[in-house]
This record gives sequence, structure tokens and C-alpha cells, in this order.
Amino acid sequence: MCGIVGIAATSAVSDRTWLATGRDRICHRGPDDAGECWLADGRVGLGFRRLAIIDLSAAGHQPMSDDGGELSIVFNGEIYNFADLRRELQGRGHRFRSSGDTEVILAAYREWGVDCLSHLNGMFAFALHDQRRAELFVARDRAGEKPLFYRATAGEFRFASELKALLADDALSRKIDPEALDCYLTMGFVPRERCLLQGFHKLPAAHALTFKLANGELRVWRYWSLPAVTAVAPLATLGATPRADAAVEAALLDELEALLQDAVRRQLVADVPVGVLLSGGLDSSLVTAMAVRATARVKTFTIRLPGFGQYDETEHARLIASHFGTEHLELDAGAGDASVDLVPMLAHQVDEPIADSSILPTYLVSRLAREHCTVALGGDGGDELFGGYQHYSRLLRMRRGLGRIPRSLRQPIAATAAALMPVGFKGRNWLQGVAADFDAGVPWIATHFDRAARRQLMSRHYCWSLVGESIRARGLTATPDLLQRATRSDFQNYMVDDILAKVDRASMLCSLEVRAPVLDYRLVEFAFSKVPSCLKATISGHKILLKKLALRVLPTGFDLHRKQGFSIPLGSWLRAGPWRELFRSVLLQSDGAVFDRRALRALLHGQDRGRANAERLFALVMFELWRHEYRVSV
Repeated sequence: MCGIVGIAATSAVSDRTWLATGRDRICHRGPDDAGECWLADGRVGLGFRRLAIIDLSAAGHQPMSDDGGELSIVFNGEIYNFADLRRELQGRGHRFRSSGDTEVILAAYREWGVDCLSHLNGMFAFALHDQRRAELFVARDRAGEKPLFYRATAGEFRFASELKALLADDALSRKIDPEALDCYLTMGFVPRERCLLQGFHKLPAAHALTFKLANGELRVWRYWSLPAVTAVAPLATLGATPRADAAVEAALLDELEALLQDAVRRQLVADVPVGVLLSGGLDSSLVTAMAVRATARVKTFTIRLPGFGQYDETEHARLIASHFGTEHLELDAGAGDASVDLVPMLAHQVDEPIADSSILPTYLVSRLAREHCTVALGGDGGDELFGGYQHYSRLLRMRRGLGRIPRSLRQPIAATAAALMPVGFKGRNWLQGVAADFDAGVPWIATHFDRAARRQLMSRHYCWSLVGESIRARGLTATPDLLQRATRSDFQNYMVDDILAKVDRASMLCSLEVRAPVLDYRLVEFAFSKVPSCLKATISGHKILLKKLALRVLPTGFDLHRKQGFSIPLGSWLRAGPWRELFRSVLLQSDGAVFDRRALRALLHGQDRGRANAERLFALVMFELWRHEYRVSV
């Protein structure tokens, strides 16, 4: 895991100081080494910060070039099948100087060109300069585990692992993109290629691009997609109780176990100590079970929240650690007062605000793990692949109960809820969701701020773009299976730009590499091409196939129905004390705050009265802290 930064232009870059400055702004991503090189007569600059994981010698230094100097690369991530690829490429005549995976990418590109991406199993973001073709080739992994921001202007292309590296150039404009902000207020994150700053972009997951030095032509394309839904057994018709054939179910369970075991085995490979982030939930527990099959000594890490039983996973994590004999370490997060000081730091770290308060325990457990290892495995991806979120069952129940009622009769109910029920009132989002098209859409019951609430928040800004809902609906899979639409949308949006972004920024701030075995692309393709919806979630249960695997491999006392993960009791912490004081001081400041003060006071008052506004307020606080930190204008 490392940090990359660079520039490519149609003419020689005159001011080169920005590159080293931007590189060192992300030194937390790579404290072990740094590198910089200029190529193509000064038209290409590549910068690198190294966190040494594979091949700790100087042979792993980057930027790395091939023997002839025709290909040069900076690479962030890990290629888990690099040993297999290395042997295949050696058989094709390629020679290697190092024992790491970076040089394997160079050889794979020389052998297959941009089609090398189909041969890579890993998490990655890299930029490769091809002197022969006079172009820069940039790519991001299939699931979007590793980030990549870029800015393209006439004749110039800049990229970096984190936005703060690009913003090291003080001359760049820092103005909010209105549509991206509306997405953030709607969803709690900025999706896909959009960026909260005008003129900046994210390279979406499973995408690549080329920038031609001759004319500045930029081409972006998707190189991998989720399998088509046509091969998946659909959910049974409304009102039925779907069941999978017993023989089919057994075969799927065997394949799932084999794929997960192999993914974990591959991702345990490192030349540094490796551990597991054990929340006590199903996914991380299964990863732990597979890890102990592959190696004799496994370290596990979790966060304690004494006094908050709903959030404290200690006993569940201890059960798994004890059963499998891991070396288990716990961090006491305390009552929350100490954690409040982390909020401004994390607002700086995330690049774009994330309305997900679980970034705090994610950072804390990463900090604990980093004291004992450099790499940690996590359980991210299981919910999206295997129907793990509880709201999937609720959506199916909603469709069964309301699907036969014409939308024209349901829409007034949603409108009334929006008009009469205050933001944060229990059941408001669900009542608004009854107006959804159950045949082609997805009821958006996790909206942070609906259109009316966003209009009030942004009342000071005329002609504000209320586009969040329409942008969120783009790309929904055309299938009658509601669960397929919901899980595929979450995999390509929420997982990438909330879950994975949160984990990457929080862990890399601690110089810890976090890997997600469940997101091995073979498991992703298995989940979305072979597992029928009735083995993911039904109206009465969720994550069904994974729970069947748990019955095979986890201890009998494991609670299959608990779903918490690393999270904090934010609502309780906001009742009094430093959390309440921080939120009020940030949101009610007098120096040109973005949001309408009356709307903010209403949200704070609603929280005091017991409404569920804690995460909404966290989203606004993170935005304002981020805006001040980076001197961003609206």
C-alpha cells in the first residue's frame, strides 16, 4: 500500500516543485521510502511514497522502470496473483530483477498492453508511462478499493491517491461543485466519477484511462462489469416463499467456502506481519476462520465500547478469537470524550467528506493494529455481495405489502410524510419510500436529506441543483428482481464511495494496509452470477448463504443474527459534553457557514428531542470542517 502522484502534459512542465510537495502531503500512505522521476523530456513526472509490504529491499523502489526505460510505473496496492503471473510471464521470456508485484505489472503490460488488467487479481491504482506510445495509462481495481483522483485541463493531466496531494498546488481553484454537494447531502458521499470540487474527478472503480502526450487526448473506459443478471436464478414471484434446490445450495456452499479460503490465503501473503480486524460480525469472523486454516499464528483486533451494549462487539469477537486460538487485542474506546478530538483530523484526512461516523472506530482499530502489524484483513463487501443489510428484507416486505397498490395511490402518502413529519422522525424515510417504482427502481430509505430538507439547508443559495435522487437512480440494473437492483447499486456506489473510502483513509492515516478478501473478483462474480436472491435475503432473513457457511466453520455459540460492525453511539454522545459542544460550535459559527442557520437549529433541536439526526449532523460537521481546512468556497 502506497501513495502515488503525478503529472503528464503535452509540453515540458516548468514548475516541478508541486510534485514533491504533493507526494509528501500523503507521506502517511508510505513512510518507508519516497521517489520521484521526470520522463519524456520533462512532460511526465511521477512521485511515490512507499509502505513496504512485498520485497522490502531497494529493488521495490518506485517509480520503477523496465530494463530499457521504455515503461515506468507508480503503483498503489497489491496484486494477489503476482506469483502465478510471474511464472507465466517467465515462461513467455520475461526476466525479473525484484521479487515484488510492481515489476509483474510492467511485464504484464508489455505482454498484453491495456488488456493486462483482466489478468490482475488485486486492489490497485497505478499510472504507467509508455514511452513507445507516448501516453500515460492509468487504472483502478474492479471493486474500487484503492482511490485515484485526477484533474484534466487543456494539455495537462494530474493524478494522486488522495485529493490533498493535488491541492498542494495553491494555485488550483477550490470551488464546490453544486451537483456533487447535492449528492453528498442526499447519499452521504459523492458517487462515482464526481468530486466535491469543480474541475476534479475520481477515476471510477473498474475503469482505466489514457492521456496522450502528443495532443492531450483523454480517453476513459470501463474494463470490467458485474456479470449480467440473466444467468442468476430470480427471486420468486410476489407472495411466494422462494427456496433453492438442496443440491444446488450444497454446491454453491462448497464453492463459496473454496473461493473464500483461497482469497484469504492469497491475501495473507506479505513480507511483514499480518492481522485481522475482527468486529465480531459474520464477515470478519469468517475471514478469521479461513486465516487460521492458512497460517498457524493469527492476530485479531477489535474495539471495546463498555456501557454501550448495542455497539460493543467485545464478547462476540472474544468468542471467535478464543475458538480459533488467535492472539487477540482490544482497544477501549472509552466514553467518547477523547474521540471528539479525532473529528477535525479525520475531516482533513478523508479528502471528500463522508457522512459515516464509523470512520472513528475504523481509525481507532487501525491505529491499534498498526502497533502490531503492517497489513490487516477485513470483512468488507459481504453485505453487498450476499444481501447482508437488514433493510434488504424490509424492502422485500414493503414490495410484497404495497407492490400491488398503484403508485398514484402511494405517492400522496409519501408526500404527506415529507410535508408533516420532521427530518429524523422515526419512519419518515420509509413512508417516503412507499412511492417507489417496485418494478424498476429501489426505494431510497437511507436518504440523509430529502429534497425538501436540502432546499431548506441551501435556502441561501439561489438556483441550487436538486439532482441527488436522479443521479443516484442512474445505472440501476434492468431486472424484475428488486434485491438484485438494490445489491448491485450498493456495490457500485455506497460500498465504493463510503465503505471503502472510509477504510482506506482511516487505515492509511495509520500507515496500515487493509485488505478485503471478500472482494476478490472471483467471489464478486460468483455472488452476482451464481447465487440466487433467495440465498441472499428474503422477507424474513438476510445473508442466508453466508450464515449457512458460518454453521459449518464457526463455533456453535456464534450469534448469526447480530449485525453491528465497528460503530459508535453517536446519538448518546451528542446529548451533552464535548461532542454536543463541537457540533454546535461548528454548525452555528458566524463566519460564512454554507447552510441555513434556521435549518441547522431545527436539526439540533430535533436531535435533542430524540429524533435520529446524529448521522445527518455528523455529515454537516464533517463538511464544514473539511471546507475550512481546505479553504473551499461555494
